[in-house]
Amino acid sequence: MAPMGIRLSPLGIGVFCLLGLGVLYHVYSGVLTWRFPSFLLGERADSAVDLRELLAVSVQAAKLGGVEVKTVRESNKLNENLKGKTREGADDKMTRGDLLSNRKMYYLLKNTFPGVQVNTEEDLNEDDKDPVMWDRTFPDEIKDIIKNPKLVPTESITVWIDPLDATHEYTENLVNYVTTMVCVAVDGKPVIGVIHKPFTGYTAWAMVDGGSNTKKRASYNEETPTIIVSRSHSGKVKDVTLQSFGNQTKIISAGGSGYKVLSLLDVPGNDQETADVYVHVTFIKKWDICAGNAILNALGGRMTTLKGEEIIYNGLHGNEGGLLASIGMDHSALVEKFALKISPKLK
Repeated sequence: MAPMGIRLSPLGIGVFCLLGLGVLYHVYSGVLTWRFPSFLLGERADSAVDLRELLAVSVQAAKLGGVEVKTVRESNKLNENLKGKTREGADDKMTRGDLLSNRKMYYLLKNTFPGVQVNTEEDLNEDDKDPVMWDRTFPDEIKDIIKNPKLVPTESITVWIDPLDATHEYTENLVNYVTTMVCVAVDGKPVIGVIHKPFTGYTAWAMVDGGSNTKKRASYNEETPTIIVSRSHSGKVKDVTLQSFGNQTKIISAGGSGYKVLSLLDVPGNDQETADVYVHVTFIKKWDICAGNAILNALGGRMTTLKGEEIIYNGLHGNEGGLLASIGMDHSALVEKFALKISPKLK
């Protein structure tokens, strides 16, 4: 009897080739994943997004925006404008650095993931279009730390961009406070955060249930914590803070939400202060806080309203409930001891 062999029908050969093309695509992109091509499943090609790819693009976007921010500041041609007043009565400033960073960051993300909702601080018009695209390279640390793709439905994603956090300090050349930030929320929950410091080149990123290139500090002071607050309203929290934690409590006034979150972490360099708790007592935009919230969540920390409620990152662009951020501490105890005492006195 002649040896039996395996024969493929023309249809089988075609399916095999299509599967091969799907695998080859991901080998070319530097990520080998056994993903069944979506068009064979009757789905649109953009029906799902790999969060690891979105993280890589978010890191690149934050860095590209940072280049624009730094270049404009060093040129000293800020073209500073006043957008209006904040709720606290401070000037709400905008510069050429904000606009150029916003343009680069927004279009890198939108051109790469056209089906994803992207919310950003500054307005864009037809003249702002930029053809920038992801070069499909992955930072080695992302490949080393997050080894497997994670697919989520495209329609569940909202990206929040802050193209220049701490604009007021930027105009004063207090560049240590300045960051560019990207956050990815899935069904309103922050899952990817990127905070980039353009003037030092340091970038912190994290993915919830994925990994991070940063970490919390070895210890935190729960008895008399160092509290970091906004430069614009530090006086409002001082009295209640001292009543809650004692006269030895240290209060740091700083610019930029990204800088304040990094103060809670183990960040290298001598331009970053350290604190144990970050408190904000007034209205704040979600693109200011989403990236920090995601990083803290990924590292086991918390960022909530002053009442301990989780902040949801979809719908309205603003958070009315203030915030309390901590890591390595009993967050619920902080809410009870501090946040519930401070909020009635600030109405």
